Amino acid sequence: MSITNAMYSATSALMAQSKALASISSNIANSSTTGFKSTGTSFQSFINQTEAVDERTGGVLAYNTRNVSAQGEIQSSAVTTNLAVNGSGFFVVSDDSADGAIRYTRNGSFSTDADGYLSNSEGYYLYGWALDEDGAIAARNKGSVDSLEAINTTNIKGTPKATSTLGIDANLPSDADTGDSFTSDVEVFDSLGNSHSITLTWTKTGENAWSLDADDPTLSSDSSSTTGTVGGVPVTITFNEDGTPAGFSPTTPTLTVGGWATGAADTSITLDLGTVGGNDGLTQHASEESEPSVSVESTTQNGHAPGTLTGTTIDSDGTVRAVFDNGETRAVYRIPIATFANADGLDSETGSTFMQTYESGQVQLRTAGESGSGTIEAGALESSTVELTDEFTRMIVAQQAYSAASKVMTTAQDMIDTLISMKR
Repeated sequence: MSITNAMYSATSALMAQSKALASISSNIANSSTTGFKSTGTSFQSFINQTEAVDERTGGVLAYNTRNVSAQGEIQSSAVTTNLAVNGSGFFVVSDDSADGAIRYTRNGSFSTDADGYLSNSEGYYLYGWALDEDGAIAARNKGSVDSLEAINTTNIKGTPKATSTLGIDANLPSDADTGDSFTSDVEVFDSLGNSHSITLTWTKTGENAWSLDADDPTLSSDSSSTTGTVGGVPVTITFNEDGTPAGFSPTTPTLTVGGWATGAADTSITLDLGTVGGNDGLTQHASEESEPSVSVESTTQNGHAPGTLTGTTIDSDGTVRAVFDNGETRAVYRIPIATFANADGLDSETGSTFMQTYESGQVQLRTAGESGSGTIEAGALESSTVELTDEFTRMIVAQQAYSAASKVMTTAQDMIDTLISMKR
């Protein structure tokens, strides 16, 4: 090998180690970047061979590669909308809230921006499937990225719900006289979310026997305004000798309210008065009062007025739930997990955001935890996969190799200078 060829080999070594140092520098700089995937450097021997064995020119080529599929450590976060993928897959994001270019990331540092969209620290919007009223994915072609939309929480409005079940936990005084009547009030909601009050009348009709009746509802805000007509009463209640219910007639007591003055739809309310033979609803025990009365421990009903959004929660399967101040919780989006046959074939747009390529294969959209895809952890972030100890080791090796190659250059230069001096 000639002196010139030695210099060419040393030059390739200098370039290769420079590339390695650039990779190391980038990794160290991003050691605290959420979802960052570290790069490594691969070296390949290069020989420019001619027919003569002694004319082979040796060198080296360097390639930087990113280990996209590596799992970073998951750390907890105080921000509930911060997300981490535990396992395989990526979040689907875009640089635009509508019709933007689709990208894939593990950077789950999402928070709500001024317009209500969930976007991460790099400014990418989180995309998901919109859900219908039953919590099912509304799109038919859910395998396509075209079925996704930017997740926006401020556009979510609370919806009213008519009362359909009413549970009453109360004690009817066994020491009351036959014919005694007592009243209690319950709140119900119509289909438009208006609140109404219904007065229940409890009448002792005989030994261990009671009757439940109900007045027509009135507005909760104005007891003088009758708002509908009650049906389904009276209800007959009998008790066992131990004070537990012996039976109800009808077996499934149901209040009906029709002709709502508010324009709401007719309502059917199933009364949960407890289990026959149990203590989980109505009981008949002594009141131990000089003037017996009905003691209502609690009433529960499932209706509500339209609420105001107070926040969101995210389940491990990617379901985004809107939480309202009236107690309503509604599933509104499902965050998909994007998987690829060869995740390491994705092309880097940034250290934590990637584009689909021919080498990566076609994207597959899956529900979190489905078919080998990772699960979603809310209130958590995936840390960088950079290991500083490894990077410093690589730096030492690169520095030594670079110094040795530069020494070859100076030695070759000295040899050339010697040849020139011989001519003189």
